Amino acid sequence: MTRFRCVPMDTASAARFRATRRDDRGGPAHSRIVDGPGFPCRHCLRLGTPGEEMLLVSWDLPRPLGPYWTPSPVFVHARDCARAEVADRLPETVTANAIVSLRHYDAEGMCLYDLGVVVPGAEAEAALRPRLADPRVAFVNIHTARPGCWLAGVERIEG
Repeated sequence: MTRFRCVPMDTASAARFRATRRDDRGGPAHSRIVDGPGFPCRHCLRLGTPGEEMLLVSWDLPRPLGPYWTPSPVFVHARDCARAEVADRLPETVTANAIVSLRHYDAEGMCLYDLGVVVPGAEAEAALRPRLADPRVAFVNIHTARPGCWLAGVERIEG
């Protein structure tokens, strides 16, 4: 079985959004109070709880670079939260989503179209595992399938 780790937003980006209340496009961070389902924090990879303040920002994804690069709207807790360390399972920010897109990339950041799939979040791990075993795959980005927001990165654990 191929082992993997989830790659959350880096702590420097989360701290910058909290401190400046500005996003990577220069716009203001939008404050949202959790009042229902959703609100996945991309730093701790946990869902916000009712009453918590979340920041909605545009984040310049660190990869892929090149033609497939894109910014993404993301939520992050307005308070400090510990950066996630999730291995061999997908976090609730993925599994709680009705429908997600698994986007696979090679070492040059080129999209591997033949591996892409859209599935319910609860079925994402079963879809991910055999595709992650493909030696062409350097990393995977998981997005919400409808609005396309980045949820988490995934990379193999070697060895």
